[in-house]
Amino acid sequence: MFQKILRLFYKVVIWFFLISVFSVLLFRWVPVPFTPLMITRAFEQKADGEDLHCKHDWVPIEEISPKLQKAVIASEDGTFLSHHGFDFRAMYQAYKSNSKGKRIKGGSTISQQTAKNVFLWQGRSYVRKAFEAYFTVLIELLWSKERIMEVYLNSIEMGDGVYGAQAAAQHWYGKDAANLTRYEAAGIAAILPNPFKYKAKGSSGYIERRKSRIMKHMKYVKLDY
Repeated sequence: MFQKILRLFYKVVIWFFLISVFSVLLFRWVPVPFTPLMITRAFEQKADGEDLHCKHDWVPIEEISPKLQKAVIASEDGTFLSHHGFDFRAMYQAYKSNSKGKRIKGGSTISQQTAKNVFLWQGRSYVRKAFEAYFTVLIELLWSKERIMEVYLNSIEMGDGVYGAQAAAQHWYGKDAANLTRYEAAGIAAILPNPFKYKAKGSSGYIERRKSRIMKHMKYVKLDY
């Protein structure tokens, strides 16, 4: 009996490995049509009796303003271009602050957020974090940094039912993602911690201060993909 269970477990692990590698390789070239979060939000809207609303327009990275690329690096992951998927210093700082009961920005990198958004469910369990680490390693090995940024900016939630840079630029500023100004790019990046609570346009004082900090740090970001 134990040997049967062991063989079954072995097969499951092998199949999971093969399917996960195939999925990562597929999305190295193919646009991601939807994410688990989009499906989750659709069920939440249905449960709340709301009309289903989802704006998601995939565009290649050449059609996303470099200003927005710099803004999300400045806001979310300053070492994105140099790390290999994980910023252990940021993770340690987040752990120390959380252990003291403080609320700060988490230690997840853009690579980790991309792995979570594209391949996994939402949540804070250790199981999900383990899968997140696994997929982060895979995309860092099989994708370029430019591709990680492209997928990230096309899949991340940037408003209520708004996913990706193009939909966010249209939603918040009525223009294409390629034409975002420095201030507008900082506005979108500033709301990423909580795109339901914050607004990129007509922002609160807190978001305006975040925009200013992001724009200041954007000057030091070099897009050396």
